[in-house]
Amino acid sequence: MSSLLLPAVGGALTPFTLSPAREFPKPSVAFNRIALSAAHVVADPFADTAPWFSPPAIDWDKTIEYRRYLWSLGLGVAEAMDTAQRGMGLDWGQAQELIRRSLDAARDFPGAVVFSGAGTDHLAPAGASLDDVIAAYETQCSTIEALGGRIILMASRALAKAATRPEDYATVYGRILRQVKQPVILHWLGDMFDPALTGYWGTTEFPPALEVCLGIIAEHADKVDGIKISLLDKEKEVQMRRRLPPGVKMYTGDDFNYAELIGGDAHGFSHALLGIFDAIAPAASAALSALAAGDRPTFEALLAPTVPLSRHIFKAPTQFYKTGVVFMAYLNGHQDHFTMIGGQQSARSLVHLAELFRLADAAGLLSDPDRAARRMRQVLAVYGIES
Repeated sequence: MSSLLLPAVGGALTPFTLSPAREFPKPSVAFNRIALSAAHVVADPFADTAPWFSPPAIDWDKTIEYRRYLWSLGLGVAEAMDTAQRGMGLDWGQAQELIRRSLDAARDFPGAVVFSGAGTDHLAPAGASLDDVIAAYETQCSTIEALGGRIILMASRALAKAATRPEDYATVYGRILRQVKQPVILHWLGDMFDPALTGYWGTTEFPPALEVCLGIIAEHADKVDGIKISLLDKEKEVQMRRRLPPGVKMYTGDDFNYAELIGGDAHGFSHALLGIFDAIAPAASAALSALAAGDRPTFEALLAPTVPLSRHIFKAPTQFYKTGVVFMAYLNGHQDHFTMIGGQQSARSLVHLAELFRLADAAGLLSDPDRAARRMRQVLAVYGIES
C-alpha cells in the first residue's frame, strides 16, 4: 500500500500507510429520508483573475458533473448554498447561472432532486430597510420559480442588520411565504457558519429565537416544506423537531451529529440537508439505503467513521469548512486541482489537511488510495515536504 510522511501539530513528520480501497454499495432501495447534499463549485484554475477581488471563475462542466455524481448515488442537491461559497465568493449573478445549469442538468437525470437557495446577497446590508430586504427576497424567489426550481429560503445578512425586533422577522418572512408558489425550506444558519447572522430572529438567546421561528412556521405551515437548522447542537434540533406542525419536516444541518439525528428516536427523525454529504457521499448513500431497508446497525456502522472526519472539516472557524470539502473532491479525482474561488484553498493549515487525510482514510472515503497519496504528496511538496 501507499505510504507517505504527514505533518502533525508541532511540525513533526510521521509515516502513514493508507488502508485498502473500500467499495460502498450503490443504493438498492428508495431512501426513507430526504437527503440533500449542499454541493460545492469547482473553480477554473486557468482563469487569469485576482481571486480576492474578481468575480468567481467557475469550471461549469466539472461543477455540473459533480452534481450528476451526487444524483447517481440517490442524493438530492441543495444548490447555491454556503457550501458553494454563496455570499463568500459566489455572488447572486453567478448563483443564478449555477441554479439554471443545475436545473437544466436535472431534467436529463431521472429522479434528480434540486432545491435552490434564495437570499438577499445582491443587496448591500449597510443601510438596507425591511422593504429592501423583502424586495431582494422577492427578486431571488421569483427568479428561481421562473426557472422551475424549488426554494430554500436562506438566512439574510441584510435582515439581521436591518431588523430591530423579532416582529421584523415575522413581517419579512410572512410577506415572502404568502407569495411563494410551492412550500419552501427555511434555513436557520448559526453564527458559527456566518458571524454576520448573529442575533438572527431578533435575539442571541436560543429559547426566544426558537419561539419566533416556530411562530412564523405555524402561521404559514402550508408554505413551509421544512426547516434546516444549522446550530451544531443536537439537543436544540430535537427540541425544535418535536414542536414542528404536522407535515413540516426537520432537515438536519448538524455536521457534528447527523448520524443519530437522521436515525432518529421514538419521537421522530430528521431528514438531511448537509454540506458534509458532499464529502462523504458514497458512505451516506450506502447508509441511507441500509436504513431504508430496515438495517439500522449497518446504517450506524457506515456513518460512524465519517463523523470524526466531519467534525474535523467543520471545526472552528467553521465558515472555512468548504476548504476540506473541496480537498476531498481533489483527493478523490472529482477535480484535477486544489483551487477554490476566492483563494480559499489557503483557509486551512497543512496540519489540518494532513489530519483530514488520515480521517478520510479511516472512514474508507479515499476511493483510490494510490491517487490520493500521489495528490497529497503534491500538496506536501508545495510546503517543502518531499516524501
